[in-house]
Amino acid sequence: MGKYIVKRLLHGIFSIIMVILIVMILVYGLMNRDLVFAKDGNLSKQINNNRTVYKYQKWEEYGYLDYVTYADYLIMLKQDGEIDEETRAAAAPLGRAADGSNDSEAAQQFTGKFREYYESRGYKVERLGAVLSRGRIANGGNPQYFAYKDNGVLKRLWTYFTGILKVDNIHYVPEENDIGERGLTFTLYDPLKNPDGEKKVFSPAIIGNGTEHKYLIYTDDQFPYIHQNMLTVRLGVSYAVTQGVDVFQTMTRNQGAWVRSTVTYPTGFVEESADNLHTAVYVPGSLETSPMLQQRYTDDYTSTMTTQKNPSRLGYSFIIGIISSILAYVLGFPLGVLMARYKEGILDKVGTVYIMFISAVPSLAYIFMFKGIGQSMGLPNMFDMDSTSKAMFILPIISLALPSVASLMKWMRRYMIDQMNSDYVKFARSGGMSDTEIFFKHVMKVAAIPIIQGIPGTVLFAMTGALITERVYLVPGAGGLLTEAINMYDNSVIVGVTLFYAILSVLSLILGDVLMAMVDPRISFTDKAR
Repeated sequence: MGKYIVKRLLHGIFSIIMVILIVMILVYGLMNRDLVFAKDGNLSKQINNNRTVYKYQKWEEYGYLDYVTYADYLIMLKQDGEIDEETRAAAAPLGRAADGSNDSEAAQQFTGKFREYYESRGYKVERLGAVLSRGRIANGGNPQYFAYKDNGVLKRLWTYFTGILKVDNIHYVPEENDIGERGLTFTLYDPLKNPDGEKKVFSPAIIGNGTEHKYLIYTDDQFPYIHQNMLTVRLGVSYAVTQGVDVFQTMTRNQGAWVRSTVTYPTGFVEESADNLHTAVYVPGSLETSPMLQQRYTDDYTSTMTTQKNPSRLGYSFIIGIISSILAYVLGFPLGVLMARYKEGILDKVGTVYIMFISAVPSLAYIFMFKGIGQSMGLPNMFDMDSTSKAMFILPIISLALPSVASLMKWMRRYMIDQMNSDYVKFARSGGMSDTEIFFKHVMKVAAIPIIQGIPGTVLFAMTGALITERVYLVPGAGGLLTEAINMYDNSVIVGVTLFYAILSVLSLILGDVLMAMVDPRISFTDKAR
């Protein structure tokens, strides 16, 4: 079993890498890269050369290419000691003509070196001449020199996978920043829980200085009670769907209205706030420029997330998905068994009609139909995160469970009828066993194995949500995240969500096989010599 799991994991990892490679080829290689600006309102604000520079800066940010400006090149030469500040200033581009004829002699000399240096490394070098208006440089028309090189798909793939997990460390803050002694401190009494300095509330924590997060490990009264910021999962930063937020955070952070409580800040200042001080991250220089922050904080760990009362996207999707799955198994499994047991009976005929209805009618149609029926019965037909009523979960759960019930009924009935014609059933019957004993002791157990194999996948994929159901009932879940990203050409989210789905697929297959082997002792994953 152990060797089998390791082998399947390795195959699964290879499959995940290949899936992400294909997706990257599709979204980065075959899709017009200008489409990433379809929802970017800032592009329309840029004019002349600034517009071109903005696009290249964003393409670098989104992983399309490596972009280097002439100014960056001069700074690099200065840092390497090849030129001084006076030479760097003299070499700045001053030209107006596209051929650079009006550049200073120093500028012409170094722009030539700039071109030679980067072209020898496979870059393409562009020079945007000054845009003139009435003899003067127009707004956004300053001359621009830059070099760029498209990132190959293999480089992008390597960069993506090597950056998925980030471990916080005491060297995150630049060494030139004076922050005092760097290190990690373990305490049994969290200062945020014991603001007066007295050790009253037992609350273990690991606090960092020089790290990105102030609190690397801490405890509180919220499930799962022990939390960590030491290891961060990064699936890719969104630039359209949730601008500037990583895909993993988009799916997992809470939503809705702020939850305010009495917060005692590091300085001792107390106010009603939704700030979660355990999420504080380092922002260089923030304390110097803000009197408000100076009133609250003692160092530059000043950026915090807020506490919100509602579950995350994954949370909503999982709640609805797992309850609907349980409901489907509770109803579908026994109904399928009874349909097979009393084949051609009334229950079998009614169940067959239901299966045919669910299979024939488009899902959108029957979801709207059940939504109308539920509304006529007084049930909430729209999701409201501000509402405390649990009744708004009823219609989404029922709508999501109905097709699963039909599927389980159909396949359980089919598997059991197939088993009834097996040789072991005939042998048992000839041995004197009754049909009822054969049916419930042998046939049902064997027929249930394929159904049981799908349970891990059902549980795991409950987190991915249901696109149509969530759209119809306005559920703030994860179901529409991928389609929303595709619609907005948000490649980072597309890749991140695809990776999430791929990991769930691999885990569900492995866990399904393991569960099947546990249920049926005849199944073994051990290779035996023949």
